[in-house]
Amino acid sequence: MATRVLRGPGAGYPTRPVPATREQAWETLTRYTQSEALLRHALAVEASVRSYALRFGEDEELWSVVALLHDFDYERHPTLDKHPQDGAPILRDEGYSEEVVEAVLSHAEHLAMPRDTPLKKTLFACDELSGFIHACGLVRPTGLDGLEPKSVKKKLKQPSFAAGVHRDEVYAGAELLGLELDEHIRNVVEALQPIAPELGLRTAADAA
Repeated sequence: MATRVLRGPGAGYPTRPVPATREQAWETLTRYTQSEALLRHALAVEASVRSYALRFGEDEELWSVVALLHDFDYERHPTLDKHPQDGAPILRDEGYSEEVVEAVLSHAEHLAMPRDTPLKKTLFACDELSGFIHACGLVRPTGLDGLEPKSVKKKLKQPSFAAGVHRDEVYAGAELLGLELDEHIRNVVEALQPIAPELGLRTAADAA
């Protein structure tokens, strides 16, 4: 269970831990983020990370909290000298646990933090790939329906497509999870399909 710390009215010291819920993470995210694209990215990463929590028998709520918050400060801190490190004190002030804060920080390559837990590995593995697969769905009349790994890999080889996605992190993420890239792609596509409307994606039914 993710934990969040209630702070007392005095000097701000923690008084007691309380569970951090997905609803609280969404409230924090939407308070700092207005961009529809960033909110959709958070939802995509959450769906992917949560699906792996289910596969691995891990805490789905904790993993959802971390996934939703991983870029919560990006709109305010869009440069590497600030994101996500300048967001960490905000999360601590909001009462999120160090487990949450460290997991959020770990997704950033430039911080070179060890990814020493399944949650940290999965967040890193799902971040760039979720965004890339979302981009693939946006240019298909059927969205994610029928999207195969070979099509995703073909797009990965086109530098001009979704140029902001770091391809090296996509490949490294699958390796970090000990999965073949095809399997990782299938897992993420499957995770995103149920929330296609929230991601602004069409479906096969729309194209019919």
